[in-house]
Amino acid sequence: MKINIACPSTGLQKVIEIDDEKRLQNLYERRMAQEIDASVLGEEFAGYVMRITGGNDKQGFPMRQGILTNTRVRLLMHKGHKGYRQRRAGERKRKSIRGCIVGQDIAVLNLAIVKIGDNTLAGLTDDSVPRRLGPKRANKIRALFNLTKDDDVRKYVISRTFTSKKGKEVRRAPKIQRLVTPLVLQRKRARKASKLASVLRNKEDAAVYKKLVAQRTAEQKEARRSLISKRRSTRRSQKIAEA
Repeated sequence: MKINIACPSTGLQKVIEIDDEKRLQNLYERRMAQEIDASVLGEEFAGYVMRITGGNDKQGFPMRQGILTNTRVRLLMHKGHKGYRQRRAGERKRKSIRGCIVGQDIAVLNLAIVKIGDNTLAGLTDDSVPRRLGPKRANKIRALFNLTKDDDVRKYVISRTFTSKKGKEVRRAPKIQRLVTPLVLQRKRARKASKLASVLRNKEDAAVYKKLVAQRTAEQKEARRSLISKRRSTRRSQKIAEA
């Protein structure tokens, strides 16, 4: 079984292969998100605590949280489910998925280091890889640099400079998301004014329609009243003529 170990604090990961069935027995019947003592993998991992984050079986089907079995099952999936990508709107399909319990059919098991032990592991804790990309969202940039709302976030966004093929120095920075600018506030005011104008226009249209309906109803009543009076006068004249 291959063990893919990741260290989030250093940004490194390493793949080791374990064939000793005695050591693997300690991993069987464990579930995803469970924390294990890493010393069961070897003496060099003494003091380390790792969390099971997932894995694949020998046919490549990924493990999925919440399916409490150590075999594959076929589930009816739709948009938003892990392990399925819909091709048409509203499509559902029955797909095979691996349960969240570790078994002998797992080919690759993913572990993440939760607690670092005393020993340094080559390729995991002896070095660190800086993050190439920084946060994009304005509030996350403020949290990273401990900024207040008065500080200009655009001055603190993480960017990189490189030389283009034409020999020019190019600076690349991500577009800051959810940044409140005067233009954003102006558009917000415009949306609010548009909604308010729509409400007032609907009220005016409703009042005009109500007035028109009342007028048409009054005209119909008047026409019916005149028709009834004509009939009555005709009948009265007929009775006088017969008499």
